[in-house]
Amino acid sequence: MAYSYKNSKGVTYYLHSSKTTLKSGKEQTLYFFAKEVKSEGALDAVPAGYAVSESKNGLPVLKKS
Repeated sequence: MAYSYKNSKGVTYYLHSSKTTLKSGKEQTLYFFAKEVKSEGALDAVPAGYAVSESKNGLPVLKKS
């Protein structure tokens, strides 16, 4: 089951990740929240070293702790 976060407005978001390759050749992991669970990239928990916070407009974001 994907990690879910309910914001202050009552909307539920689900945590996902995707890997991308930069121009330098390094691989980077991107974390994002979506309103629906997608078949690929759904995460079961917040990655180690990160915490969920909410922006001014209610969107959840991951911040390094």
